[in-house]
Amino acid sequence: MAIFLGFLISLAITLTGVGGGILTAPLLILFMGVPPIEAVTVALLFAAAIKLLIAPAYLRAGRVDFRVLGKLLAGGIPGVLLGSLAIERLGAAPRSGVLPAVLGLSIAAAAAVNLQRMWRGGPPEAARRDRSRLLIPLAVGIGAEVGFSSAGAGAIGTLALLYFTKLEPAQVVATDICFGLAVSMVGGGLHWSFAHQVPPVLWPLLAGGIVGAMAGVFLSSIVPSRPLRALLCLWLMVVGFELCWKSFAS
Repeated sequence: MAIFLGFLISLAITLTGVGGGILTAPLLILFMGVPPIEAVTVALLFAAAIKLLIAPAYLRAGRVDFRVLGKLLAGGIPGVLLGSLAIERLGAAPRSGVLPAVLGLSIAAAAAVNLQRMWRGGPPEAARRDRSRLLIPLAVGIGAEVGFSSAGAGAIGTLALLYFTKLEPAQVVATDICFGLAVSMVGGGLHWSFAHQVPPVLWPLLAGGIVGAMAGVFLSSIVPSRPLRALLCLWLMVVGFELCWKSFAS
């Protein structure tokens, strides 16, 4: 089952651009019964592994803006530390139903941000100004969301770069992927240290993910990504609210 999920998640990432963090945790919780904090750990490590394969190509192409990336990391690294510590504390709390509820709301919100970005598109070129000084406080919130739910670096990070910098779309994607790689690695390492071991489900997930990525590269020139992405985001909103419902019903 984990191999099949890894294949589907990686295929979706390749075809739609929706991040592995937002997909992996809810699928593991709902379809495999993985505890929420362990699901977030796996999602972070899985996202880091996938982005580690992608990032070198963007670096070689010179598309990463290191000035903007530095500002994102200045806020994102402390943020992911805070988010990771918060989920660790909640995971140990007596009322464990709180964690899947907050996780579900976070996932639904990140999916809604993706839909909003698709609906409105980027800001008009005339309205784009360099307000990158605001990225540090914004990145604290993005990092906290990544550390807490594994979602946010792709959806919210890209939106922030589009509205607060004058980067070209290719630079936005490349810079955000490197930012997502860094916060996923830090968050995944922290979660790993909390659990003192790698959750076993990660390895079959990665095995399926490699095959899914190769299939996605082949299909990307055939299948239109925009309708798939919209349907995927709508489905993720349903999944997020389903997590909330299950937490309150239990």
